[in-house]
Amino acid sequence: MHDAIAKGNVAVVTGGASGIGLAAARRLVREGLKVCIADLPGPALDAAHETLAAAGAAPGAVIAVPADVAEPDQIRALEARVRDELGPVDVLMLNAGIQPGSSILDAEDNWRRIVDVNLWGIIRGAQIFAPAMIAAGRPGLIVATGSKQGITTPPGDPAYNIAKAGVKVFAEALQHDLRNRPGCRTEARLFIPGFVFTPLAARGRTDRPAGAWTADEVVAFLFDALGRDDFYILCPDNEVDRATDARRILWAAGDITENRPPLSRWHPGFAQAFKDQA
Repeated sequence: MHDAIAKGNVAVVTGGASGIGLAAARRLVREGLKVCIADLPGPALDAAHETLAAAGAAPGAVIAVPADVAEPDQIRALEARVRDELGPVDVLMLNAGIQPGSSILDAEDNWRRIVDVNLWGIIRGAQIFAPAMIAAGRPGLIVATGSKQGITTPPGDPAYNIAKAGVKVFAEALQHDLRNRPGCRTEARLFIPGFVFTPLAARGRTDRPAGAWTADEVVAFLFDALGRDDFYILCPDNEVDRATDARRILWAAGDITENRPPLSRWHPGFAQAFKDQA
């Protein structure tokens, strides 16, 4: 287990009202941490708070704070409230995200919201919480939830892909900065889930597809990896194993090094070559 995940420490999980965020919050409560979940106001956040409070947490050890991570002032207010009610933050899981779908010419008029939540929410979250975590001089952990779509960038949802590609770049730069700060004991990790059955991915389905992991399964994988030195926490699922992910990632990089057309996995002149090498 990572040193920051210790009984009595404080954790913040954005996007904590459902899915991976709620599963991670439940695990942190079981580990004995004081936990704040942040999400948009509404019944889901209220229900999640009740679920966590009933999961064995000490009185007052779980709080739920309504916050829109696209608004820096709300992130600042979140940080202040956690500090006042629970104490200094040791674990920060920047997990809030949306995926309503997008098109390249933004016919839906939602690109700005997607980027504001999925990318700027993580950037501002780290920028607002990290200074105090660094100054504390204690083991600290910042986990940014990315996506395989931010690495292989498949066609079909460009705004989401761009935001998650930015999360990857930001998390890498953050970890580089943190490890080069004298005396800094806070570090960053990039969490890259596979196919997970959550409200974000359900798209109206009520039964979990056979290929998908549950949120609890992917969080168990995350916490196992946090006990090692893994920065890229690349999760498999019931359809895609580590070797398949590696082939896809290497092929995407090869579009540049081999001077192929972009997204050549889906190009009629190269799609068969990708299948043959797989």
